[in-house]
Amino acid sequence: MLRSKFLYAIFFIPFCYYALFHYWPMYGILIAFKDYNIVKGITGSPWVGLQHFEKFMQDAYFWKLVRNTLLINVYGLFWAFPAPIILALLLNEVKHRVFKRVVQSISYLPHFISTVVVCGMIVNFLSTDGLVNQLLKWLGMEPIKFLMLPEWFRTIFIASDIWQNVGWGSIIYLAALTAVDAELYDAANMDGAGRWRQLWNVTLPGITPTISIMLILNLGRLMSIGFEKIILLYNGSTYETADVISTFVYRRGLLGSDFSYATAVELFQAVVGLVLLYSANRISKKISQTGLW
Repeated sequence: MLRSKFLYAIFFIPFCYYALFHYWPMYGILIAFKDYNIVKGITGSPWVGLQHFEKFMQDAYFWKLVRNTLLINVYGLFWAFPAPIILALLLNEVKHRVFKRVVQSISYLPHFISTVVVCGMIVNFLSTDGLVNQLLKWLGMEPIKFLMLPEWFRTIFIASDIWQNVGWGSIIYLAALTAVDAELYDAANMDGAGRWRQLWNVTLPGITPTISIMLILNLGRLMSIGFEKIILLYNGSTYETADVISTFVYRRGLLGSDFSYATAVELFQAVVGLVLLYSANRISKKISQTGLW
């Protein structure tokens, strides 16, 4: 330790960060099992056990919240997860270095735009007199109230998410592609394999471990969606498809000050996510010998 004191000193900073902001707050999980009173504090509030969990599962909103959360994530897994892989594979085939760098830079830029600005752009483009409806009118079609129709919400949410994160997500796969042995391409080329066969038999198997890890992480988040973007986009007319567990927790916990109930709902969501993550890791280890642990 004395010989590596500077390395330990560097490690001390992230250690403090995770200890203070990720592990110490876990003490607050106790709120989910108590009838929390802000005056009495966590230790002084009466214990109620699993009462809040039972209340949530009997709530009229329960199945709608679970359904909406799962559907948005499953659709995102189906459409958004392959998008950065496809982009990375396409960029890997580009031989013109300047063009490749320009495309990479343009695809990365949306990631650095704040969620508030992205949602503002979506609202402006998809409003009744927005750019998209102006184009529809020009084509002789009737304008569509995209932001008022519940059936359009998931499409808008996932499409904007792909646009915002596809370039940034492709960085991981581009890095994995650089680790694929170039001699394998030479051998495949000598055997008469074209670019398409090389893609299927060399490139994709080479980045399969990375794809497996990213898929496991995404499966672990099937019950979790950030509430910021949804809150900025949804309204009363789209609640049927837009209201998810995180927005429900926000309304009950922060707006309604029902801290115990909101904590119980959030803990339920976290436990389901942990089970999904563990299950996905076990399945991946059995099928491909690749896993997080």
